[in-house]
Amino acid sequence: MPRRTEDFLEGELTSDIIGAMYETHQELGFGYRELIYSRALEVLLTETGHRVDREVAVTVYFRGVALATQVMDMIVDDKVLVEIKTTERLHPAGTSQLFSYLCATTLQVGLLLHFGREARAHRVICENRFKRHGHLDRDHAGVGDRGCTND
Repeated sequence: MPRRTEDFLEGELTSDIIGAMYETHQELGFGYRELIYSRALEVLLTETGHRVDREVAVTVYFRGVALATQVMDMIVDDKVLVEIKTTERLHPAGTSQLFSYLCATTLQVGLLLHFGREARAHRVICENRFKRHGHLDRDHAGVGDRGCTND
């Protein structure tokens, strides 16, 4: 029996984002830079009432020490982290990269949107209960003090 959208964490929102991705790919096709697809997605999502923050800087911490700032492609409605790839073939490390990004925040759901010759979306989950951070930082994405582990 197929799972319904509402069965997934942030299922309705991720469905809207994936729908916008397919609409964008259908109109633009393959071959543009990430910036073009990102802006097109922003147009579609804001037209339907979603809040879109692009190129969001997030500080990554290790044992309470700020290591560096990482820039996330997009955060939608303060709930879903979106990473966009435009290569012909999606590198297998793409989902691992998104998982690491989720671990550095209190966001639990990410979408890896691949605008290759065929559009594809990959859902990545990192539930906060499995993350090692203990409090919310004050920046946009709610970065914790220790990141996440996938062990």
